[in-house]
Amino acid sequence: MKLFRPLYERALAWAAHPLAERYLAALSFVEAIIFPVAPEIMLAPMVLAKPMRWARYASVSLVCSMLGALVGYALGHFAFDAVRPLLAWLGWLPKIDALVTELRGEVAAHPWNAFWMLVAAGFIPVPLKIFTWASGIVGMPMLPFIGGMIVGRGKRVFAVAGVIRLGGKRAEEALHRWIEWIGWGVLVLLASVLVYFKFIR
Repeated sequence: MKLFRPLYERALAWAAHPLAERYLAALSFVEAIIFPVAPEIMLAPMVLAKPMRWARYASVSLVCSMLGALVGYALGHFAFDAVRPLLAWLGWLPKIDALVTELRGEVAAHPWNAFWMLVAAGFIPVPLKIFTWASGIVGMPMLPFIGGMIVGRGKRVFAVAGVIRLGGKRAEEALHRWIEWIGWGVLVLLASVLVYFKFIR
């Protein structure tokens, strides 16, 4: 059963839409606060559709992610107690509490230690929004927070856009050829991670 190729081709069509850049901006902003879908889902096909705009699209995603991160920071700092039930319902509360404890120790020792945690956040399996909320809750100084977010998220979106830009048509052909295997592989990986954290860890 072909499931992912039609979805991927639909994403390519959306990415070529005149308003695609606005959709990418909105997705990047909301994802940094609460939304579970990463902006790379939109960014990748947009770069494939218009490869010469790869840096522009990555920049739009980064800027809007930063704006969303600041909102997430503010919510964590000023409204955490009020939204604890919501975070618990989303299943984020244990991760946020654990990260808050770790970040609080890092911030107390040296604020720039927390900067490196945020830099690493781009390539570890913890959603960006968890870091933005946790940073606000512990009152992480703004300069290392903004710097860490720019480097951490920036290296990811620019790496994704740059690799796809360099791959060009070959990357598109490879994705079309292997999209079903990639899609099912990602589902299996996600299911394995859920099982690990739910029943094994």
